[in-house]
Amino acid sequence: MRKTWTMMLTFILIILVLAACGNGDTSDEGSEKNDGQEASLELPEPDLEGIPDIVAEINGEEITKEEFESMYEQQFQQAAMQSQLSGQEVDQDQLKEQTAEGMVNQRLLTQEANNRIAEVLEEDVNNTLDEVVKQNGMETKEELLVALEEQGMKEKEVMELIETQVKIDQLIAEESGNMEPTDDEVKEAYDNMKAQQEEMGNDEEFPAFDEIEPDLKEQVKQQKEMEATETLVEKLRKDADVTIYL
Repeated sequence: MRKTWTMMLTFILIILVLAACGNGDTSDEGSEKNDGQEASLELPEPDLEGIPDIVAEINGEEITKEEFESMYEQQFQQAAMQSQLSGQEVDQDQLKEQTAEGMVNQRLLTQEANNRIAEVLEEDVNNTLDEVVKQNGMETKEELLVALEEQGMKEKEVMELIETQVKIDQLIAEESGNMEPTDDEVKEAYDNMKAQQEEMGNDEEFPAFDEIEPDLKEQVKQQKEMEATETLVEKLRKDADVTIYL
């Protein structure tokens, strides 16, 4: 499992949109379903006691209490739902630390991207926006913006986040070079997945390589991108002035 700080800005947007969509089901059937879920999943409340006004400082930039609480509530909601399934109680002290570390490292990436990349192409911004739309199962940019506006995010703010994400993507690409997976890497991923299924005693027939090759390529590419991000952040942390006040 990768560290929390590997999350990207588009992932944060996705969380917000999914929350908005989840709260937007006004049909009787949806209401009955939600009532049943709430009855069976009584989620605990996040502990926000003692959060300082300034949670962290990164090279002179501050992460405020308001920013941290907004992110922590989202992270806690996800962790609490998982804890209902696993039976393990959420370690909120650990989750707060992970959330703060994630926000610090995201801010470091943003600072470095803004310092090194002055402008991005409108085409790249639109392509990234299209990805967010697609990942949320929506049809249009307008639908996404409406959902985000319901969460308190104006279009200008959304577009600034998307532009920053494009800069970060370009920064990571510059640092890591070509991240397209080789044939050998994809085949190794296939063999590993097949071996894992056999170890679990799953008797179902494993898909042929050709059937899942495109998905495997994307999976390997994402893995390489995450590793490149981790390496870059570790390098930035060495030279950064970071203080966390939790």
